[in-house]
Amino acid sequence: MRHVAIGGKWCGDGEPVFIVFEAGPTFMGFESARRLVNVAADAGADAIKFQILDTDRLVGQKDLVITYKVLAGEGPGTEDVTERLEMILKRRELSRAEWGALKRHADTLGLTFFATVDYPDTLQFVLELGCHAVKVASGDVNHYPWLQQVAWSGIPVMLDTGSSTLGEIERAVEIITAAGNDNIIIHHCPSGYPARLESINLRVLTTLRQMFEWPIAFSDHTPGWDMDIAAVALGASMVEKTLTLDRRTRSPEHIMSVEPSEAGGFVQAIRDLEVAMGQPRRVISDQEAHTKLAARRSLFLTEDVHQGDPLTSAVVDWRRPGTGISPGAWPYTVRRRFGRDLPKGSLVTWEDLA
Repeated sequence: MRHVAIGGKWCGDGEPVFIVFEAGPTFMGFESARRLVNVAADAGADAIKFQILDTDRLVGQKDLVITYKVLAGEGPGTEDVTERLEMILKRRELSRAEWGALKRHADTLGLTFFATVDYPDTLQFVLELGCHAVKVASGDVNHYPWLQQVAWSGIPVMLDTGSSTLGEIERAVEIITAAGNDNIIIHHCPSGYPARLESINLRVLTTLRQMFEWPIAFSDHTPGWDMDIAAVALGASMVEKTLTLDRRTRSPEHIMSVEPSEAGGFVQAIRDLEVAMGQPRRVISDQEAHTKLAARRSLFLTEDVHQGDPLTSAVVDWRRPGTGISPGAWPYTVRRRFGRDLPKGSLVTWEDLA
């Protein structure tokens, strides 16, 4: 599998999972965005992602509405909210000066900064900012002229694939590579805010790994991080999890986001899993090798023996610990005799045999 460099770190098989917090849909102004950058850095994430959009240009139908879920009251229940898409996206806008300040702040914290972009001018802007990657929204997977422009920039491309067929993903990858860009990360992104369990299809990660030579990412739209852990176990090289300052905010995507008090636990859970995954070879540590002997069996005497007596099954039994002659070595003791006197209950070693 190919490896892709993002902000001085590598993403791909054999590398630590690249952990991204998505803050694009969940910040409310510059100070809120800055706090989310701080949370991501403190949690030990590799990157934070925003969405730098031109809402007035992007939304052609101004009365287009979407329905999403929010937490209701103080309990775990939910309710539906319907709102104009234009107003939702407007909440995700900052001035270019503010975006620049936010990028520089992330840089000071050693946090990789990248964004979803929508038009050539926003693409040029993130290039001028020195962003380490751009993301193509799932809705643009068939926007071939746009894919070409993003690819021509030479910057690593995060390709979101929510609601896309495998054929559409293949075609999008062909467009990007034909434009001379081999730095691609393909995101499996279940649709829905939050996504229904039936729509997550984690096994698609395995399919994408088999189909493509580029790193595969999982963009999570579910509460908690069980699905992220499962995705990493299935081979995801990157995970993207939405981060919020308050899950009860009445706006899209907060409901399934990680709050500041949970962010460090999310990152640590993935890092712990990486250690636990180990390696394909079964390697026994020195401690395991020593400990297992307590449960294994060895040859013990059931009666006294004298030098010259033959070793037969009549005078031995198999008992713990396994620090003597093992059951597997029994065939090699045939026709052996004792080289010295031993009392009943002795553990028999090779040095005891002639």
